[in-house]
Amino acid sequence: MAELHIIGQIVGASGFPQSSLFCKWGIHTGGAWRLLSGLKEGQTQVDLPQTGDMAYWSHPIDLHYTTKGLQGWPKLHLQVWHQDSFGRCQLYGYGYCHVPSSPGQHTVRCATWRPLGSWQEQLAQMFVGGGPQLRSPDLIYSGADRYRLQTEAMGTVELDLGIIMRHFDKHGVEC
Repeated sequence: MAELHIIGQIVGASGFPQSSLFCKWGIHTGGAWRLLSGLKEGQTQVDLPQTGDMAYWSHPIDLHYTTKGLQGWPKLHLQVWHQDSFGRCQLYGYGYCHVPSSPGQHTVRCATWRPLGSWQEQLAQMFVGGGPQLRSPDLIYSGADRYRLQTEAMGTVELDLGIIMRHFDKHGVEC
């Protein structure tokens, strides 16, 4: 069987309206993929930058997969949250990116977005906080009903990923 190692980190995020951010992340694969070691989801710590708008997390990612086919290549899905001074958490953005399919060191920048909601929800969000969220997080990486959502662009999450591939040449993939 072919093996894929994903070793790296979620570096941080920038371009969001406020700082004091943290990130919930997960990885989605097709049915032919099996996780041998590592965690397929996690959460970073909250970072409140003193200067600049970049929140640094340096959160490690270390995954080892085996697969019988290329269908369902791994995708990282992200949720960026803001924590205010009262400890309340507000969703600031969803995003996803494909894991690079060539071996080596890669810097990946993942653009994020969030649901806009109705004008009543936007008004309530300004005074009370919170805001609309997806009922099913599967919409982040599956394009099924995402085209019907009204969204606004948010910031960017930066990842450094090292990709190691083994025995893919036996499945017709040149590394």
